[in-house]
Amino acid sequence: MRVLIGGGSGFVGRELTQVLRSQGHEVTIVSQQPGPGRITWADLERDGLPPCDGAVNLAGENLMNPLRRWNESYKKDLFSSRIDTTRSLVKAIASSSSPPKSWVLVTGVACYKPSQTAEYSEDSELTPYDFLSKLVKEWEGTGHLPENVAHNTRQVIIRSGLVLGRSGGAMKQMLTPFWLGLGGMLGSGQQPFPWIHVADLAGIIACSLEPSSDPSRSSPELYNGVAPARNTNYEFTKALGQALHRPTLFSVPGFVIRALLGAERALVLTEGQWVIPKKTIESGYKFQYPDLKSALQEVVGS
Repeated sequence: MRVLIGGGSGFVGRELTQVLRSQGHEVTIVSQQPGPGRITWADLERDGLPPCDGAVNLAGENLMNPLRRWNESYKKDLFSSRIDTTRSLVKAIASSSSPPKSWVLVTGVACYKPSQTAEYSEDSELTPYDFLSKLVKEWEGTGHLPENVAHNTRQVIIRSGLVLGRSGGAMKQMLTPFWLGLGGMLGSGQQPFPWIHVADLAGIIACSLEPSSDPSRSSPELYNGVAPARNTNYEFTKALGQALHRPTLFSVPGFVIRALLGAERALVLTEGQWVIPKKTIESGYKFQYPDLKSALQEVVGS
C-alpha cells in the first residue's frame, strides 16, 4: 500500500513508518518541514491528496510539553493542531478523484470521564465534561468523511492511552528521575492508568489500514488503543522502578502537579479511567506487550 501519515515525523509516526515499511508499504509523511518522502501541510492544501491507499492522522501539539504554560494560547494550539490538520486531510480525501481505501484518526481516552469504578469500552457513551473531552469530541467529529465518500473509504478512530516507548513520549521525561531514584507515584497513585506500548499502537493502526471487510458500512469503526491490562499509577510506578532496579520512595502530591501543569492538564495524570480494548481484541489484534512487565522491560532494555 501507499500510506500518507499526517504528523508522521513524531514519536508514534516514526514507529508506524518503520512498521509499514518493514511490511513493504510505501510511506509519505505530512509535516511542517519538507524533505525526502514528505509533503507539507501547505502542499496538501494547495495540491490535494497525493496518490495513496490509506491515510492516517497523528498530528497534534504535545499535551505534556514541559516548556509550555497552561494558558489560553496553549489551549488554542492544542485545539488547532488537531482540528485543523484533521479537517485538511478530510477535505483532501473528500475532494480526491481516487480517495484512499482507509482513513485512520488517532485521538485519546481523555474523552472518558475519570472514575475509579466505571469501565469504558468502545460502546460507552461519550459525554464531554471538560476541555480535553470537548476537544476529543470535536476532533472526532471533524474526522468524519462525507457520506458519499464514506461508502468507499473505511473510517477508523483509535482512542489511545498513554504511549510507552524508549524513543519518545511521556517515558522520555520519566526515565531520568526514575534512573536517579527520584521517581514516584503521582497524587494518590490509586487512579487508573490506561497505557499502550508504541509497537502495539502502531500495530493497531497498521491493521486498521486494511480495506473494510464490510463495504456497506459508512460510519467510523471505534477502537480503544490501550493494553488489556488494568493498572493503577501506583502499579506503574512500582513496575518501572523494578525494571530499572531503582527505588520508588517519593511521591508527587496532586497540588504540586496542578501548580506545575495547570489544573485541567494535571487531571490526565492525577485522575484516570478504566478503559477496556473490547473491540480491539474482538478484531483479532494480538498485543505484543499485553502487560506492564513486558512493556517496560522492552522500554528500558532490560
